[in-house]
Amino acid sequence: MTEHSAKLERKPVWDIYVRLFHWTLAASILFAWWTSEQGGNWMSWHMYAGYTVLGLVLFRLMWGFAGSHHARFSEFVRSPITTARYALQMLQRREPHHLGHNPLGGWMVVALLLLAAAQASTGLFANDEIITEGPLVHLISYDLSVEITRWHKWLFDILLIAIGLHLLGVIYHQLFKREKLVQAMLHGRKPASADAPSYPFAPFLRGLLLALVAAAIVWNLLNLL
Repeated sequence: MTEHSAKLERKPVWDIYVRLFHWTLAASILFAWWTSEQGGNWMSWHMYAGYTVLGLVLFRLMWGFAGSHHARFSEFVRSPITTARYALQMLQRREPHHLGHNPLGGWMVVALLLLAAAQASTGLFANDEIITEGPLVHLISYDLSVEITRWHKWLFDILLIAIGLHLLGVIYHQLFKREKLVQAMLHGRKPASADAPSYPFAPFLRGLLLALVAAAIVWNLLNLL
């Protein structure tokens, strides 16, 4: 029986927390960019967006170990050899289908998380040399703060490149491979053969607890140091 003739079912893949994380992170980064472009009083909102990004990344790191099956790093972070083999297969247009993240997509998730974390973290120590300062700028020297501000701006350019590559990957799978990735990130399910394993989502309360832990870490970081 071919893949096209096999009976397909919609399997649960992305739980509510993965979906909320994805769209909220995208909105927060976009809002952070827009407010930085506006400057002035909008910089306070720029900082709030940065705190949101930091909290989201902290949550996703925890959810990568305690979340649903397809959200866990152990499910989608593959070895360099496996990833290179998948990339070669993709160039030959014969790559295997993955219900969750494929090996390249998995490493892109890691890269985006690390870049977003670095971007938000450097913002805590940055200053615009006029009036706006990060909440932890008092912990370091002025010269170091100016240098970290340069990193903050440089990292955003790298983050934009990574986001662009991510979007190209989505477009490739959405349009050329006919995989409904965007739709799946809205309702959480993807079509798969009936005999493919199905994994239930992690308990809702577990995600809520970890979200509160992430928020508490950020709040303490901003208020106790």
